[in-house]
Amino acid sequence: MEWIAAMQQAISYIEAHLLEDINYEDAAKQIHISGYEFHRAFSFLTGMTANAYIRSRRLSLAGREIAETDAKITDIALKYGFDTPESFTKAFTRFHGIAPSHARAGAAKLVLFNPLAIKLTVEDGL
Repeated sequence: MEWIAAMQQAISYIEAHLLEDINYEDAAKQIHISGYEFHRAFSFLTGMTANAYIRSRRLSLAGREIAETDAKITDIALKYGFDTPESFTKAFTRFHGIAPSHARAGAAKLVLFNPLAIKLTVEDGL
């Protein structure tokens, strides 16, 4: 059980630092395990890598911000850790299925990727 709690603590750390330059090794340090162990455990428990999780959360939040605010798309791209507007547009389009400019116009529904919550459930085998 301590292991599940530690992984949830790492996810909480990731969520608190999404706007910073973080990766899976930073989260691993928070729960005092190696990056290798964290990478394998996170992938096993969630079905995705921690870096893919970080990217998906950032793109989900960026989509919401584009749809709900008048902030410049370039500023949003930089805020969520993308080096160029072009790389942001490419990643955004792959994730959401539409370009950021279409998301601003409200042309389609965006992908919502909520924070993960790891829970362990054990049921009777009968």
